[in-house]
Amino acid sequence: MSGRPAAGLALSGGQRERSPALYALIALMILGWSGNYVAGKIALREFPPLLLTGVRAILAGVLILPPYFWERRKNGVTWTWEEARLLLVLGLLGVSGNQLLFVLGLSRTSVAHAAIFANLTPFTVLLLSSLRGLERITRRKVAGMAIALSGVLLLKLLEPAPPHGASASLVGDLLIFSGSFAFSLFTVFGKPLTRRHSTVTVNAFAYIAGAFFMSPVVVWGRGDTALARISAGSWLAVLYMALFSSVISYLIYYYALGRMSPSRVSTFSYFQPPLATVLGVLALGEHVSTALVVSAAVIFAGVYLTERAVTPSSRPPQAPARDGRARRGPAEAAR
Repeated sequence: MSGRPAAGLALSGGQRERSPALYALIALMILGWSGNYVAGKIALREFPPLLLTGVRAILAGVLILPPYFWERRKNGVTWTWEEARLLLVLGLLGVSGNQLLFVLGLSRTSVAHAAIFANLTPFTVLLLSSLRGLERITRRKVAGMAIALSGVLLLKLLEPAPPHGASASLVGDLLIFSGSFAFSLFTVFGKPLTRRHSTVTVNAFAYIAGAFFMSPVVVWGRGDTALARISAGSWLAVLYMALFSSVISYLIYYYALGRMSPSRVSTFSYFQPPLATVLGVLALGEHVSTALVVSAAVIFAGVYLTERAVTPSSRPPQAPARDGRARRGPAEAAR
């Protein structure tokens, strides 16, 4: 993902709530998404990337059902066949494609690099929205995009080329970014559905579609992997990715959107890349170079400038959840 049709959930100024409990939930949300990178690295020690993606998609599809049925019972949900077909395509692209590319990329790069390239989603969403006529490209947006791209170039120029087999690689970074782009497509082309249906409903169908498409991968992959021999730690890591990243953090996000403005909620997303990097250092012993820190600062300065160049009347659609991460701002993606 994802990952923001819920803009409509934001309440009026007098109704908004900014209690300590709400901020605690937002902190839990950011921690949940940040930990997704580390959990993915741990799971990849024993799960092949394809099998990990399939198992995660199926678990997420099952775990999203209780919130969906609760909302359906409360509000009632009706679907047309045309909408169902579109959701199948979006599920394949935005869930299966996004998560598969994320896991493949994470297996070839570091947590810090993944956190940077996965969270370029606001950049690509704005670009795609502009191409579709949903957003106007202004000079300030162009400047922000140029700054973000210069930060990516700076990272590749300043950081020494990793030896073969190293934790971070150009291929891994490109795969992570490709997953982010797939989720951006999901975000922009899923806009018509979010006019009629809630984000919980849209994402439930997307996750279920993703689980359906990835089921053959699980059946095929289990023949080459002794699932019974996979450690409890790796299984817990997969459960974390499905439950906390794809469901709980996503639900907190939309709960928060109902109590403060989308732009304010997205601001908290800027804590995700540095927090994910710290978790990677503490849990996995990863190394963070000066070039990475400087380049990340440049990249997110550009992303921030691009986002803040959007006027309230012309904001692109809030995205359905991308790889468990439904949000606007650099936190998009873990995929």
